[in-house]
Amino acid sequence: MDPLNLVPYLPRAEWSLGPGDQGWLAMLGQVLKEYQTCTRRRSLLRARVMDFVTSTAILPLLLGCVGVCSLLKLLQWLRTRACVRNAVVVVTGATSGLGRECARVFHAAGAKLVLCGRNAKALEELTRELAASRATKVQTHKPYTVTFDLTDPGAIVGAAAEILQCFGYVDVLINNAGISYRGTIVDTSLDVDRRVMETNYFGPVALTKALLSSMIRRRQGHVVAISSIQGKISVPFRSALMDETTAQGRSPSQVARDVLAAVGKKKKDVVLADVVPSLAVYLRTLAPRLFFSLMASRARKEQKPKRC
Repeated sequence: MDPLNLVPYLPRAEWSLGPGDQGWLAMLGQVLKEYQTCTRRRSLLRARVMDFVTSTAILPLLLGCVGVCSLLKLLQWLRTRACVRNAVVVVTGATSGLGRECARVFHAAGAKLVLCGRNAKALEELTRELAASRATKVQTHKPYTVTFDLTDPGAIVGAAAEILQCFGYVDVLINNAGISYRGTIVDTSLDVDRRVMETNYFGPVALTKALLSSMIRRRQGHVVAISSIQGKISVPFRSALMDETTAQGRSPSQVARDVLAAVGKKKKDVVLADVVPSLAVYLRTLAPRLFFSLMASRARKEQKPKRC
């Protein structure tokens, strides 16, 4: 017998409803009926919600809110640009890092720049770079350069006079120049502390005072003090250079754009940091005991020889 033809000879299974199967079928039918009812109700509810959203009363309101928000953002952007356009902006430490990016951003916004630094050659290179850039529809101006050292008190008064000779006044002073140091308090000499304070504090204060009288006479002016997060909180081994935490911070181009926006909005204090440093700033104020406990734990983990 051919095994392929065995199917016709196999007994056929027959199934019929038993006495107890009627109840299960009725229950199954009821479940299907309820499911179909719920499906129809959901479809009807979805249709009613869409009708409500797209009704003549709600849709214009939603579109109006979106339009108002977009208009406010546009006006805010235009105000930021208009605030710095043709404004005289002085940038210290303009030859590298954040200072260089601020020079690029404010130049593209149409500001009249006075670039300051210790390296005259680097300042001239930056001036040529900005003069050659054409990636903006705003009228730009050729920057001026003033070379001086913020740690030299005698040079600051002359530098301020030279800055004022460029355009006759100053609208915005960006105190960006600064140095950093990494090390324990015990291993840090007093000369290092003096150098840091001369560059990061006394120099900017002296320059601000030298230019402040011209701002007062014109009854307008904006002084920007650039500081790392160390200006808000203390971090282990940063008692007074670049470390892993600093290297993982925000890029100079991002910060420069935020500085431009802050100047345009005339903000008094802006924390341009990621989530963790920003939370640390508030934690230092709201829960100082917890903050210092966390910093002490970090100091114990990172304790190692001084590294500049």
